[in-house]
Amino acid sequence: MTFKKGFSDGLAIGLGYLSVSFSFGIMAVNSGLTWWQAVLISITNLTSAGQVAGVGIMASGGSPVEMAVTQLVINLRYSLMAISLSQKADSSMTVAARAADSYIITDEIFGLASMQDKVGFRYMTGLGVLPVAGWTLGTLLGAISGNVLPAFVASSLAIGIYGMFVAIVLPVCRKSKTISIICIISVMFAVVFRYVPFLYAHVSSGFAIIICAVISALIGVFITPESELSEEAEDGQ
Repeated sequence: MTFKKGFSDGLAIGLGYLSVSFSFGIMAVNSGLTWWQAVLISITNLTSAGQVAGVGIMASGGSPVEMAVTQLVINLRYSLMAISLSQKADSSMTVAARAADSYIITDEIFGLASMQDKVGFRYMTGLGVLPVAGWTLGTLLGAISGNVLPAFVASSLAIGIYGMFVAIVLPVCRKSKTISIICIISVMFAVVFRYVPFLYAHVSSGFAIIICAVISALIGVFITPESELSEEAEDGQ
């Protein structure tokens, strides 16, 4: 498959990232970062959930260990996506090519690439150009706007990034009762960490995210019916 084909397929993702990252840019500036710091984060990370969590940790003065563990927990899924895509790689995907293209793997890019019979270096590279450009440009525009727009407008627009997370989670919750329960458990733990004075004072936001995610995931392992696991295994084949 050609670079041109990948470039064309990535257009819709790039446009979507442009609008979503605009909210991230505003949120980053509102958290105390400069416009160039926000852009640098986007161009080197390309992970919405990881970036939002990372900015929160930086804003609260979290430690490097806290940042590293949080990013590991949030972004570990990309390793699984890369392993899955490696089964579709053609002969052009050398070790160096796989390492280079691993940078562009996101949920949306993985979803589109996994629909192909085979993926090569040219196609994957083309597929990532517009999403990376859209995510970076959107962050830049949002960060600049955050410095120009009135504070109440910038704060309102920054909510958009959280709306994206809701839009991602709700459709999955509607299909799976188990995932709905896991999400509710995670939210309950997050509320406890936020409103119990002792925990709020002694557990930073980054470690609170880690604890909520890990505990909820472990509970999910034990409550997920075997029938649902079988269906997911079949879908992944």
